[in-house]
This record gives sequence, structure tokens and C-alpha cells, in this order.
Amino acid sequence: MYHDLTKGNISRSLLLFALPMMAGNLLQQLYNVTDTLIVGRVIGSNALAAVGSAYTLMTFLTSIFLGLSMGSGALFSIYQGKKDAEALRSAVLHSFCLILGITIIINLLIYPGLDLILIFLRVPAEILPGMKSYLLIIFTGLLASSLYNYCACLLRALGNSTVPLIFLAVSAVTNIVLDLLFVAVFSWGIEGAALATVLAQYLSGIGICIYVWHNCREVLPGKESFHLSRRMISEIWNLSALTCLQQSVMNFGILMVQGLVNSFGPVIMAAFAAAVKIDTIAYLPVQDFGNAYSTFTAQNYGAGDEARIRKGTRHAFLISAVFCLVISLIVFCFAAPLMQIFVSRAEMDVITAGVQYLRVEGACYIGIGCLFLLYGYFRAVKRPGMSVILTVLSLGTRVLLAYVLSAQIGVIGIWLAIPIGWALADAVGLYAMRRVLH
Repeated sequence: MYHDLTKGNISRSLLLFALPMMAGNLLQQLYNVTDTLIVGRVIGSNALAAVGSAYTLMTFLTSIFLGLSMGSGALFSIYQGKKDAEALRSAVLHSFCLILGITIIINLLIYPGLDLILIFLRVPAEILPGMKSYLLIIFTGLLASSLYNYCACLLRALGNSTVPLIFLAVSAVTNIVLDLLFVAVFSWGIEGAALATVLAQYLSGIGICIYVWHNCREVLPGKESFHLSRRMISEIWNLSALTCLQQSVMNFGILMVQGLVNSFGPVIMAAFAAAVKIDTIAYLPVQDFGNAYSTFTAQNYGAGDEARIRKGTRHAFLISAVFCLVISLIVFCFAAPLMQIFVSRAEMDVITAGVQYLRVEGACYIGIGCLFLLYGYFRAVKRPGMSVILTVLSLGTRVLLAYVLSAQIGVIGIWLAIPIGWALADAVGLYAMRRVLH
């Protein structure tokens, strides 16, 4: 189903467009959550720590081409709002070549640099072999993830958020079945969990590419479009590269925090691995709502309807705040039962550390919800540089305070640094947004 976000009831349009995106990304999280759950229960806490730390690294790597796809998607939405079919086809071609090329380069560089990456992450000796084995397999899925995210961003820019959900649903179920088969039945260990994830990723990546090829011919470039345009390359690069930088800086900061967490040993690593999955799932819907709001803003920016953007912004912030307050209450109150989904009750040290993290984070989701909307807004109005500034503020504060506070008050200092970084970026972003809108 395709949504024209330049007309109709704003709140209803935003929610109807966002809901499939929320459901889709929740399913996407099942890839790693399933690994975490089955590995933690079947193999043990050391394997859980390895998979969790690997997830942080993979998030950083995929953020590079995810950022490129999101930047391209914003440009697609603008051209869709302008009804400029020729420019849209040209943008589809140029962005595909750019994203594919960068994905191939990442694949060529990542294997030779793996040992240095593991040293940088300060992975304990007892975790190192399992994490390395897991990564050697999981890296082969980078191309599939790149293809899926590119096609999904294209479809969402056109107003279709349902089809990406369908392909993720099929691949998520496949991932769960293969995880149980490879790990619990065949006893292939951590390598089996990685293989299950990669196979599921290729199912969604190839499947959505076939769908786009057969059903979106009107936006795909024909023979007459197969020529390079310096202007188009520049426009895509300016928007996509800064969005990519914003995503990469954000996840590189998280990667640095992961290295600090690893220095506290396997118990904190395992707690962090499980708690981050809960944390991510908890605020994932508001992250996707921010992406839906970005598409809404970009389409109306292309159509030149500033009044609708202002009204939509008020609606979006209200909806996001209500959701964040509700989910904060749930996570804060049920932190212990949520941890026990991933960790056996016998491992109380891991559960206690995870509960502490969730209760600090769980009280502050409104901060990250606001930040996702700000990212989406500045990307949509072709000011991605502001998103980079907000990310540097948020993550820079987080990393700096994490190292300073953890040296003074222990691991809780890492957890406290996160919402402080959100709050600083929100204050700056809201001030900048107000100046643009008024």
C-alpha cells in the first residue's frame, strides 16, 4: 500500500505509515535477539557475551550503508513530493551504485582488519575465540543487509512501508527456525547461530530486490538513464554521506562504550548484551516513527507545504512523547522479568547488572525519542549536517562521561552517561529546529 503523505489527516497518515515500519524493524531485531536468546540459554553466558559484543560491531558496520540508504531515501521522498519522475529514476541509479560500491569495499577491508578490531574492543581472552568465529560468518551477510535496506528505503520513500515488513516477517521466522535447528538440535554452537542469521538476511535481501524489480518499474532507470550526472552524484553524496557520517559516528561512539563495558569482564558483558536487546526493542518503535516523520517531512518539503510540516511536527512530538512515557514505565517496572527471558535465574550477577542498566535507561526514553525526530527532520529538509552535530554532541558526551564516571563510581557511570548525552543533543536540536520552522 502506498501513502501520499502530502494530504489527509496528519496523525492518522503518520501512524498508518509508521506501524508497518515499526513491526518490520521489530522483526529485524529478531535476527540478533533470537541469537542472543538461544545462545544464552543453550550455550551459556560466555557465548552470550560474544554474540552481544559482535552485535555492537555489526551495528556500526551496517550503519554505514544504512545511513547512505536513509540519505538517499530522503532525496527519493523529496522527488516523489515534487512528482519529478526523471530525477527520481536518476537518483535511484546513482544511489544504488554508490551504496553497492561502498558495501563491497567494506567487505574487502573487514576480514584483514578483524584481529585489530577485536584488540580495540578489549575482548577478554575467554570470549575471543567464540566472537571471532561468529564474526567470520556474520560478515558474509553485509551485502544482503545492504540490499535489503536500500530497497526498503526506496519503497518507504514512495510511501510503501508494508512490503518491507512482509519480507522481514518471512526471514525472521526462517531465522528462528534455523537457530533452533543449528544450535539446539545440531549443536553447531555459536557458528550455527551466525549461519542462521546470514541465511535469513539473504532471504529478505534477495526477495525484496526481486519485488522492486517486478513492481516498481516506473522508478527504475531505463537505458536512457544509464549515464553519470555530476550534479546528481553531488546531491546524493552531500545528503547521503552526511547521513552516513551521522549513523557511523553514533554507532562508533556505542562501539567505544562497548570496549569500556568489555573491560569490566564477562558478567557485565553478558548483562549489557541482554539489556541492550531489551533497550533497543523498547525504543525501536519510536525510532521508526522518527523515520516515518522524516518521510512525511521530505514529501511535504518537496511539495513546498511548510504549514503542513509545522503541524505534522507538533503531532509527531506529542505521539512520540506519549509512547516513550508508557514504554519507560513498562521497562522500569519489569526490568528483572525481561532480563530473565535471556538469562537463567541462576546467573543473578548478570541479571542484577542488567536490571540496573534498564532502570537507568528506562526512565529516559523520551530523550532518545525526541532525538530520533530531530534526526528525521534535519535529514528531510536537506540539512543532514545538523544531524551530525547532534550525534557528535550526544555520543561525545556519552563516551566522555562514560569513561570519567565509570572511573569514579563504577559501571553505573556508563549507564548514567547515556541519557545525559541525549538531553544535551535534544536541547541544541530543538533550538535549531525552532529557528528553521519559524
